[in-house]
Amino acid sequence: MKSNKGFTMVELMVVVLIVGILAAVAVPLMSGRIDASKWSEGKAAMGTIASALRAYAAEKGSFGSAPTLADIGLSNNDLDGTYFTHQAYAISSASASNGQVSYVITCTANSSTRSGKPGSPAVMTLTANEANGYVATFAEGSGS
Repeated sequence: MKSNKGFTMVELMVVVLIVGILAAVAVPLMSGRIDASKWSEGKAAMGTIASALRAYAAEKGSFGSAPTLADIGLSNNDLDGTYFTHQAYAISSASASNGQVSYVITCTANSSTRSGKPGSPAVMTLTANEANGYVATFAEGSGS
């Protein structure tokens, strides 16, 4: 008696269908993770700016006006990365008093000249002020 070993065409088609469904579900989930990983570069650079602001305030005591990146000792090359360029970063406000430094640092993805910049969210801010206990807090924005 002859035994047929192997898979039938129907069984193979069911496996292909299941793999296709899993791929259709996984691709959107993974693309969101890609943007999140790109934003880690932007967050790190905003942290660098925040550290420079704190060092400047410790050395000088206060800010005369909203400082520029050059004022706090950062060059454009210090912030240029794979996904973000120095054009993406802005110090919206900065002040120092009683040893506490308040600041709002903004990173706008569309302002970067890199082609691989993330698409979502459009803007990320790093804020430290009296309202949040001078603890640096990231927030996403729409960039409108």
